[in-house]
Amino acid sequence: MPQPAAPTPGHGPAWRAWVQAARLPSQMYIFWPLLLGQSLAMGEGFSWEVVLACHFYGLVSQLYIVFANDVADMATDRRNFTFTLFSGGSRVLVDGLLTRRQLGMAAVLCAALSALTGVFLGVRHGAWLPLPLILFGLGLLWAYSYPPLRLSYRGGGEFLQMIGVGLVLPMIGYSAHAGTLAGLPWAVMPLMLALSLSCALATALPDEPSDRADGKGTHAVRFGIAGSRRFILRLNTLALILLVLVPLPGLGLSARALPALPCLALWLSCLRLNDVRPGERGMLLFVTAQVAFSLTPMIGLAILFLAS
Repeated sequence: MPQPAAPTPGHGPAWRAWVQAARLPSQMYIFWPLLLGQSLAMGEGFSWEVVLACHFYGLVSQLYIVFANDVADMATDRRNFTFTLFSGGSRVLVDGLLTRRQLGMAAVLCAALSALTGVFLGVRHGAWLPLPLILFGLGLLWAYSYPPLRLSYRGGGEFLQMIGVGLVLPMIGYSAHAGTLAGLPWAVMPLMLALSLSCALATALPDEPSDRADGKGTHAVRFGIAGSRRFILRLNTLALILLVLVPLPGLGLSARALPALPCLALWLSCLRLNDVRPGERGMLLFVTAQVAFSLTPMIGLAILFLAS
């Protein structure tokens, strides 16, 4: 009996290619920092319209990031055979499912929608501060992947991710409700920066072979897999110390310990994953644990602030 022919790249329902390109699981890196910023502003007033506007921005900004990165990294992604759920792009360009022009136009549209959300918050709710923050966030992605800076290749791209996720997103969420940053509890920001940097470094580890071949100056390429892994674990230690010891408004030690306990378990599990290499199951486990480590305090603190 003849076997059905294998699907040809570029064929099949177009919506499936766009869903693949959207990489919707990466929305969790945007949603929770935005929600945490909003939860810190709940005493400054509440509006469901502002909540929905913030997360519409979060969706279109995430699509802008993944679409634009796919276009910028197509050559590197073609060499990447150790990609994972967390790294290596969506593969739609590599597999011929969409074109660079299609993704590029979609990225521009999503960037415009991000900026228009900032305009909407200003016109409708009198909160104009999110607009320059949104524009700054869009600029961070350009500096990450595109000339003249292209810091993901020159080195330091992970620190741009740290600033965008750990600082800009909570500030947008807070200022969208409060209209200012005057009352933002800045004590939570060092924790957010440590969590965001460790996550950015960890998700780049599986791509080290193709990044090295393409001359990218990621932390893993410059310091090696083992050196980058040690630095990530030190950042984890710093994050645990900040989470437990730094006072946060309205949250006692017992409340802050709730998200710290699962983070400690994840950190201990990562200590056992020695000498993990790209393409190995241990690398996927390490990166998964690091993503969970980074998100757990953001989720826990957002829920605790909303409930307080």
